[in-house]
Amino acid sequence: MTDPPARPPGWDFPTDDELAALDELADEGLWALGGIEVKLTNLDKVLFPGRHGGPATTKRDLVRYAASVAPFALPYLYDRPVNLNRFPNGVDTDGFWHKAVPSHAPQWLSRWHNEGASAGDTEWYFVVDSPAAMAWMANYGAIELNPWTSRIPAVRRPTWALIDLDPGAKTSWDDLLTLARLHRTALEHLDVRAGAKVTGKRGIQIWVPVAPRYGFDETRDWVEKLSRAVGATVPDLVSWKWSKSDRSGLARLDYTQNAVNKTLVAPWSTRPAAGAPVSVPIEWDELDDPELASDRWTIRDLEGRLAEVGDPLAPLIGLDQELPPL
Repeated sequence: MTDPPARPPGWDFPTDDELAALDELADEGLWALGGIEVKLTNLDKVLFPGRHGGPATTKRDLVRYAASVAPFALPYLYDRPVNLNRFPNGVDTDGFWHKAVPSHAPQWLSRWHNEGASAGDTEWYFVVDSPAAMAWMANYGAIELNPWTSRIPAVRRPTWALIDLDPGAKTSWDDLLTLARLHRTALEHLDVRAGAKVTGKRGIQIWVPVAPRYGFDETRDWVEKLSRAVGATVPDLVSWKWSKSDRSGLARLDYTQNAVNKTLVAPWSTRPAAGAPVSVPIEWDELDDPELASDRWTIRDLEGRLAEVGDPLAPLIGLDQELPPL
């Protein structure tokens, strides 16, 4: 694969005719999306059970969502290797991590060759760079898309530093909001631009854009120092133990995802839970919204949110930001 362009491409939303064609397909068939024919199978298979008495979500629903959200999601994906969390038999079954491009993948699907792979490591990674690729991933049962924090070809130079607020069994939603607000205050004090998103499950993540001149050791050390300073102000809410079983139900401020080939779920990705919840970027002041919840939005009610708010994280993509010393 060639190096990605200096500026991200634009992507079109599926047309009404394309969406109508998807609705009219039988349980399997070829779907023409953006000039690419995508082979779809088992479209009426239920992947997500309903939530609170709502309808179940089928693979057809997921394919439709993936294609429709592509213009928002692809800026986080198109120039990076992607790891998949797959649930081909639905989220009520065990999922598994998948990295390698299979031999049956269509030739039009972009991929990246990891020339530095050691014996037994993945050599060819997915690159999701078109609405058709988004639809193919949904058909493949990729419930979660997890992009690397570094771009191709400079995969050891991250462009995002990640702060993962990982709740424990005893962490309440109010506790998690407290931790997120403290990080917000710390970042504002440091004059560092960053954005938050709810994970679609229980957590909150903070994404900090960085200039691609740092190594992972530097971003990991910076996030650790920031989070330890925050954690020191509320020590009764935080554990620094590695294993969940050793944390006494407390939250972990996880800085360890700042490493090559370690990932967090992409903005606008679905999560493996009832109702097909989505990981959604939020405005900082939404941390003070009493209606906010980590799994507030699903693929069925996200359209209004996108029309009204758009993507609060998008202005930070590619920001050439220096990290101040801590």
